[in-house]
Amino acid sequence: MADLPLGPGVPSTVRPLLHTSALVVNAGRHGTTVVIADVHLGLAAGPDAPLGPPGASAPELAEAVLQLCDRAHSRRLWIAGDVKHPIVGVPPWLRPVVFDFFATLLEAGVVPEVVLGNHDVGLVRHLPREVVVHPASGSVAHGVGVFHGHRWPSRAVLEQKTLVAGHLHPGYRFAPTAESPLSKRRCWVRVKFDGTGGVRRPDGRRARARELIVLPAFHPLAGIESLNRERPERGRSFLYHRFLGRGRARAYLLDGTDLGPLATLPPTARGGRGG
Repeated sequence: MADLPLGPGVPSTVRPLLHTSALVVNAGRHGTTVVIADVHLGLAAGPDAPLGPPGASAPELAEAVLQLCDRAHSRRLWIAGDVKHPIVGVPPWLRPVVFDFFATLLEAGVVPEVVLGNHDVGLVRHLPREVVVHPASGSVAHGVGVFHGHRWPSRAVLEQKTLVAGHLHPGYRFAPTAESPLSKRRCWVRVKFDGTGGVRRPDGRRARARELIVLPAFHPLAGIESLNRERPERGRSFLYHRFLGRGRARAYLLDGTDLGPLATLPPTARGGRGG
């Protein structure tokens, strides 16, 4: 399994897969679990083309997930929120698409678990009954706290040393060139909580969490927040202020390139080289 480190100090049990938006949690004798976020089924789709466009259709996304699971030698999958794209409810044309997406995974022997995101209102009733669903407050996967990122996770999640979230659609903006006309590129974000800072629970007490890894969006057409140029839009500001701003945050391209500390954060939340 090829993986990439997010700088020194990341537990060997938690690794992103190189050139992908997937994280792998290695639970030793219990096997591995693949974690992705922001699948956004229904994005760029509609009643006349419910599966979505070529290159980003629901069947292609399901196949991409299966390939990730094969690469990670895993039969377990966690989706950290935003399975679907419509925020409220599931339109009739999208219901069979959602069901078939998960049916494809189940038929291949992959056991999916879903942590609900802000886009997942009304999702549960349209999932196969074999899919395990966790509330928006998140859950714990083999000692890793997983939540979406649009609201406070549970105390049990915050007490894990390593947290994983999505929601932010993190990216980095570069100057476009003839060879690379796309100026926005997806990235990972790793936040280390240490010293006198750290995440504070809603009751004001400091959580045990020592790091947060923010997943890039899985859907290839999902929007990208250029975190090195501007603060995220209002809907994603909770994760940004309550978590990224509480530690030392660095960005990494999907190929593992260390982009350094995020310049849009307050100076106290920027890490030194190699953090």
